[in-house]
Amino acid sequence: MTNFVNPPNVHSPTGYSHTAVVPAGTELIFLSGQVGIRPDGSIPQNLEEQSVEMFNNIKSLLLAHGLDASSIVKITLFVVAGQDIRIVRAARAQFLGDHKPTSTAVFISQLVDPKLLVECEAVAAKPAK
Repeated sequence: MTNFVNPPNVHSPTGYSHTAVVPAGTELIFLSGQVGIRPDGSIPQNLEEQSVEMFNNIKSLLLAHGLDASSIVKITLFVVAGQDIRIVRAARAQFLGDHKPTSTAVFISQLVDPKLLVECEAVAAKPAK
């Protein structure tokens, strides 16, 4: 099981962990950046819907490996500048529940398609059998 550690001499994180120690023999699964594109290829017009769809896509990728959100050890969020990060954080919190993986969030000028407003990469850990 991954051990999340928040040293006492570093500020207390809210909604994430500072470090994650993945035990030997664990498989790491790297998820490509996921955006809010629906399975039919359509793109929701607002940040909230794109954020929810993005995390649904991550959930589907994890399920393909027999995993769920609790297996995530690292998330990186890319949010288009000018968008409300609180909307993305709310969708993230809904997806992760009480799980708090290591996390980075950055504002960027644009994603590859100008209609896209948010993207998320993730790394998951699959325990050895």
